[in-house]
Formats: sequence, structure tokens, C-alpha cells
Amino acid sequence: MGYVYFLSNLLISFLLGVVLANILQGIELGENYSYKGDVLLSFLNPYAILVGLTTVSLFLTQGAIFLLLKTEGRLFDRLSFLLKRGMIFFIISFAGTSLYTLVFLPGVTDKFKEYPVSFIIPVLAFLAVANIPRLVSKKKYGVALIFSSLTMAFLLMLVAVQLYPVLLPSTIDPDYSITIYNAASSQKSLGIMLTIVLIGAPLLAGYFLFLYKTFHGKVQLDDTSY
Repeated sequence: MGYVYFLSNLLISFLLGVVLANILQGIELGENYSYKGDVLLSFLNPYAILVGLTTVSLFLTQGAIFLLLKTEGRLFDRLSFLLKRGMIFFIISFAGTSLYTLVFLPGVTDKFKEYPVSFIIPVLAFLAVANIPRLVSKKKYGVALIFSSLTMAFLLMLVAVQLYPVLLPSTIDPDYSITIYNAASSQKSLGIMLTIVLIGAPLLAGYFLFLYKTFHGKVQLDDTSY
């Protein structure tokens, strides 16, 4: 069962990166926003695989940092070793992905040139990435976890800024792209969803606060542990 759980989480993180890469470089959308490409070969292209591996390495790094906050003893020492390997994996894959994006994806920096103030986002992303190894070396795992989360947020913001107002670009014809305008729900639907968010967000925040207080601190192994 443990191997199944590991494999399923590995595939989820990898495929999230694959989807993100295909959104960034565009897919074969035709008339009526119908997909015209091959499901397997089109999606599992070199860039998508590279972004998928980068996503796995980022999730691996963050997961190891979180577990260092919760464990001690031999497991803590083993996780410290794995975290070092994970960070090397992430830095190499992140550098390769960044280089590939800048060289082989045309127009990827156009929006940033059009709005120079948006260059603050890649700068913050780079600083967040660079700060993780420094914090880990000082054993400040709590702050390192925050910066790994910020890294994810800044990288997603980079994609959003580059694509806006497009949600899913078409490689066949820009007129077939899905945008925030042709994909928007009605005003009534948006109002209903806003009401649900206003009610659900405080409940969700309370639930996470309860979880944090319940599971705060190191996991202590005793006779009732399993």
C-alpha cells in the first residue's frame, strides 16, 4: 500500500507540471475550442516532461522540509540527507527549465517588457529559491517551508502574468484561445460562487487552525504510536 501511495503522489505532482507546461506553450485548440492534437504525444513533450520533473523536485523539497519539522532521531537524520539531494535535484531542474523557457518559448517575456514593473515577480521568485538552501543550512526549517511555498506562488504568478488574459492559448489560431472573457460565467453564477466563498473561507480557515493546534510540534513516538 505504501508503494501505491508513493506512486500516486509522484504521478500527481509530475502531471501537474505537465499540464502547466502545456498551458504555457499552448495546445492545439480548433474551432469551438475543440482539441485537435494527439492526447499522449502532444502532452508528453520534452518541455512538459522537464517542467513535470521540476514540479516533482519542488514538492519533494517542500515535503522533506515539512517532515523535518515533525520528526526527530534517525528519521530526522535520514530526511536531512534526502533534503540535500532534493534541493540539488530542484536547483538543476529549475535552471534547466528556466533556460529552456527563455530560449525555446517565443514571446515568453513580452508581457514583462510591456509592463516593466512586473519584473519584480521573477526577481522575487529567484530570491525565494536562493533563500531555501540558506535557511536549511541554518536549520530554520519553518521559515524555509514558508519560502518554498512562496516559490510556488511566484512561479504560478509568472505564468499568470505571461498568459493574461488568456487561460488556454491555441497553437492553431489565437482566435481559438480560451480567455477570461469567453470562458467567464454569468453574473448570477459569479455572485453565487462569491457567496459560497464568503461563507466557506472562514470555515476552512477555522478548520486549518484546528488542525494546526492539534498536530503542532514534533511527533512523539510512544506505546500507542503506529
